[in-house]
Amino acid sequence: MKSQNESLTNQSGRGADYSTQRLTQRYRFNDPNMDLFFLGALSWGAAGGLSVGEAFYVASQIEDGHPDSWADAFEKQAEILIEQGKGWLQEGNVRAAGEVHLKTFAAYRSAWQFVVPGERFDYLFQSSQEYFDLAMKGLQLPATKFSVSYGGGELPGHFYQSADSSAPTILIIGGADTCHEDRFLSQGRYYLDRGYSVALVDLPGQGLVPNQGLYWEQQTENSIHKVVDTLIEKFNVNTKKLVLLGMSLGGYFACRSAAYEPRLAAVVATPALYNPGELFTGVREQLSSGIPESAAGANNLQVLLWKAGVKGLTELVEKWDNNAVDPKRVKIPFMSVLGMQEGAVWKKQTKEWYEAIENDQKKLITLDAETGADAHCQGNNALRLVQEVETWLKVVLSKSA
Repeated sequence: MKSQNESLTNQSGRGADYSTQRLTQRYRFNDPNMDLFFLGALSWGAAGGLSVGEAFYVASQIEDGHPDSWADAFEKQAEILIEQGKGWLQEGNVRAAGEVHLKTFAAYRSAWQFVVPGERFDYLFQSSQEYFDLAMKGLQLPATKFSVSYGGGELPGHFYQSADSSAPTILIIGGADTCHEDRFLSQGRYYLDRGYSVALVDLPGQGLVPNQGLYWEQQTENSIHKVVDTLIEKFNVNTKKLVLLGMSLGGYFACRSAAYEPRLAAVVATPALYNPGELFTGVREQLSSGIPESAAGANNLQVLLWKAGVKGLTELVEKWDNNAVDPKRVKIPFMSVLGMQEGAVWKKQTKEWYEAIENDQKKLITLDAETGADAHCQGNNALRLVQEVETWLKVVLSKSA
């Protein structure tokens, strides 16, 4: 009889050459979905999320592959942190309370990862938002909440104004599994500390926006256009210094924006996904290959289908067929970033996109194991991504000044 770990390893297909995979190395869990988002929880620690000790303590309470135990463990940690924050406030230590509130956000945010859409998902998500805003206030960070009117709904965001009014602004867009607040921990805080203004926003299909009937869009430049309008009108952002960073599925949003939103000064994608239909087809083929899906993976898929506004993978594939972006439309500086743990589709598309861009202000960065930044979207070394992007921007933005 196979052990549980052997069974989960076989179910995950971790060692198989799946074109859609995002991790090949095991960090804590045999279930690849849990492992990916545990790695994310670890990576947020440097920017104020859970510490290594806290994250591994939570992990010790989780049954590998089982989503309820994941949600329960992270929610319990959030509750522990809430009490700790109350204690700091009673002692008059506002900063310590703010730091704990940011950790509380991180715990609640991780908690909803494998919860299917519904009442508990909304509760955990809204709790994460509450403590994120408390953290911004307690830490006295220059955060301004804003929203973008779009498609009959509102796209929520936060803007962080640099003390230097002439500083560049970086607009950070997440992917299929993210919300704009967690992009503060994954990238935003690093740029703020470096003197950039930072804009974070949920596009259709991200965060809780699907509750408004707004789902992932093929022509995402339409919502990006409205976001840029809002940044100009509300925050007087100089578009000659406005950079967009797209992560994961946000890499597709970045490619679309580079092709169709001329007001951007530069665009970065990690990875550069210009044809999501190919990725979604690969997911469907993987799930039909006969390898059982874990309960965590099944729940995660339900969340993604909800964000996409479809009932199943076949509908998703059909909806996104023939939506590839033409790289020859890109006339602005574009940086493509690729971690070498990415699956074949991510690698293929990133390299094809880079090679097909017809301007001399393009760059391809590949990050292998020795960089510690080879995981999906550099989830194992977020700082390295910041360093690569900042170094490139200093060159390309100086040319456009």
